[in-house]
Amino acid sequence: MEQGAWPLIGEPIEERCAGPSAAPTNTTDWAGRDLVAALRAAGCVYAEDEAAILMGACRTRVELDGMLAQRVAGIPLEHLVGWAEFCGLRMVVAPGVFVPRRRSEFLVRRALTELAGRPWGESRLKLLDLCTGCGAVGAALARSLPGCELHVADVDPEALACAGKNVAAFGGEVYCGDLFDPVPDSLQGSFDVIVANAPYVPTGSIAFMPREARVYEPKAALDGGADGLALHRRIAAEAPTWLSKDGLLLVEASARQAETTAVILARHGFSVSVSRSQELSGTVVAGRLLPASGRTRKGSS
Repeated sequence: MEQGAWPLIGEPIEERCAGPSAAPTNTTDWAGRDLVAALRAAGCVYAEDEAAILMGACRTRVELDGMLAQRVAGIPLEHLVGWAEFCGLRMVVAPGVFVPRRRSEFLVRRALTELAGRPWGESRLKLLDLCTGCGAVGAALARSLPGCELHVADVDPEALACAGKNVAAFGGEVYCGDLFDPVPDSLQGSFDVIVANAPYVPTGSIAFMPREARVYEPKAALDGGADGLALHRRIAAEAPTWLSKDGLLLVEASARQAETTAVILARHGFSVSVSRSQELSGTVVAGRLLPASGRTRKGSS
């Protein structure tokens, strides 16, 4: 798919059948109002938006009723319709795969802000998206950075099956494994920017998350260890090996954890800043690799 043809929210995925058996397409008609009411009663905050998405995804009223029953039971909307909105794009997702959150759009914004105006010369910007899930952050960045070299990695093969579809339009390379482990050693010291939406929920807090997250998304995509920062520590420790001179590391965090994550990055040789977005309820810790932070590459003395 050409980048310009990437499907935006509001564009139909496919032509819908019209006729007596077709599902309603207007949330203001009687069927639409019933659907909105049912979603509201189930606790869906954005009931009208969800109703419109469900109606657009179904061909018949029977199909719509079936999807509504599953949504009311708590199955994530994105798992039902097969896509999630992210940065104005439709990202393929599948049942059991972590659904990208809107707050992670701030990670994309911060990365683009940090990269703005940096002189790349003739070199091709090289990007690594760790803990990529369905590849949403990497794909959104690649769309805004034409010609960049995109690499994404995750431990979940089901998520990577979705990521492969989402980053294919940008020539993204996909690796399955734990953090940096599956990334080819030949890429050490070459990445201009590493972004990571690593799990950061403390293990003991998972039980208090919304049901659709703790039941329908993999624990590995949520669990950040005892204090939620286990993966932040590992990423900060290993990232200098993979970053180029003056390279950037950006990590999503919670507002409560951000200052601790900033200290972790600083200890591993980064100059650090913390940014927050009220609009998106997002927090990002950004680190720029300092000159004295180079580490010995694997396989070298």
